[in-house]
Amino acid sequence: MINPVNQLKLKHLYLRAGFGLNISEFNKLFGISLKRCISDIFENSNNYSDLKAGSVTDLSAYKLRDSDSKKFTKEERKILIKESRNYIRDMNTEWIYKMAEDRAQLREKMTLFWHGHFACRTPVAVFAKNQNNTIRKNALGKFGDLLREISKDPAMLQFLNNQQNRKSSPNENFARELMELFTMGRGNYSEKEIKEAARAFTGWGFDREGKFKNRIRFHDNGEKTFMGETGNFDGDDIINMILENRRTSEFITEKIFKYFVNENSDKEKIRELSEKFYDSEYDIYSLMKNIFTSDWFYDKENIGIKIKSPVEFLAGLIRIFKIEFSNPTALVAVQKILGQMLFNPPNVAGWPGGRSWIDTSSLMYRLKFPGIIFGSPEASLDHRYNINDTSDADETDMKMQKNFSGRFKATSDIKGFTEAFSRYDRDELFDRLTEFLLQTEISSGTKSIVMKYADESEKKYSAESMTIRILSLPEYQMC
Repeated sequence: MINPVNQLKLKHLYLRAGFGLNISEFNKLFGISLKRCISDIFENSNNYSDLKAGSVTDLSAYKLRDSDSKKFTKEERKILIKESRNYIRDMNTEWIYKMAEDRAQLREKMTLFWHGHFACRTPVAVFAKNQNNTIRKNALGKFGDLLREISKDPAMLQFLNNQQNRKSSPNENFARELMELFTMGRGNYSEKEIKEAARAFTGWGFDREGKFKNRIRFHDNGEKTFMGETGNFDGDDIINMILENRRTSEFITEKIFKYFVNENSDKEKIRELSEKFYDSEYDIYSLMKNIFTSDWFYDKENIGIKIKSPVEFLAGLIRIFKIEFSNPTALVAVQKILGQMLFNPPNVAGWPGGRSWIDTSSLMYRLKFPGIIFGSPEASLDHRYNINDTSDADETDMKMQKNFSGRFKATSDIKGFTEAFSRYDRDELFDRLTEFLLQTEISSGTKSIVMKYADESEKKYSAESMTIRILSLPEYQMC
């Protein structure tokens, strides 16, 4: 058995650098040092694969240009757009399982982080897929490379209206969010600099094939003044100047610290990390290595204090119990209910996280979900919603609402999980299960309640029943 203190640290590492451990992975860590585990996590994330779901739907169906509206009838456009929605749902479920099962756990966790940082919505499936794969490729590379590629990404250019940014009528949306949300943070630039940056990005757009295109005839070639420098700047010049500003390193480091370490900022630690991040030319791999190898990362005040996001909650359950949904679209339904749908952030600021993940309704569904998945007889889910999140739900959407009101059908390996604990008697079984499944201590009163209502008819049923009830505790929502 692994020392309880080391077990807590190992689980902390794998929950923050990925989506947790299943029991077989955990048992293989016996005798392996924390340092070796960190090294393995990074090594495993060097090799990765892209999302594959989604097809290159004819982009002209989306009226990306005025002339496109003449190519299809209204009904044909409706069919193509619905096809793209289906592809995005396929990508959603593919990515959830990728997070749960892929060896490149840290890369997928970083991809999820950047997916929220560079929050973007698009109805064009191929745009969504390409952006996600761009983020994955650069997730542990240089932030500057990631920033440049996202700044030229069709999904982002469309979402923030830079396709309409022309010298005759500059559009400030992309320039504003670039500085406020993606790099320096509010208060570190002026309104004048937003206007000048917007002029520099005039002409950046994409062609009919969805490829970046610098449309020279739309670009403002006049002099611009930005951050104390004057010249005929273009978008790349603006990005370079933003990266030269140390405030960008501080802003990104603080956001990463809050996501991976603690939502309460530690200014001194962030300052130290930020300086190294800047000096490394924004090397994300090095920044994350510095975090996970720091002694303070494993301090008690950083363990079990973050509320799992809905996606972390789902991916973690799938990873531990090898859950397979008979209809994978159920995963999208659960995300909708819990408040975090991949590829569908609430706005350009992304999901706020923290306590916003938990309200009276979402907490209730979280606590009921394990019983639903593992077939607890008293558990049911009665929640109607529109999976496409549109006001004009069609007949198919209404059928989905009906189909997903009630019990989700899924298979799991909960028996295989509980077999790993079969040698323990009832009292010790509870202790071993909570040590593995939880990151926080629970009261004796909570233990008594779980023990009281766990099935005692047979030992194997007792272990399964106890596991489900532990998963249904508020403490399981923390990581």
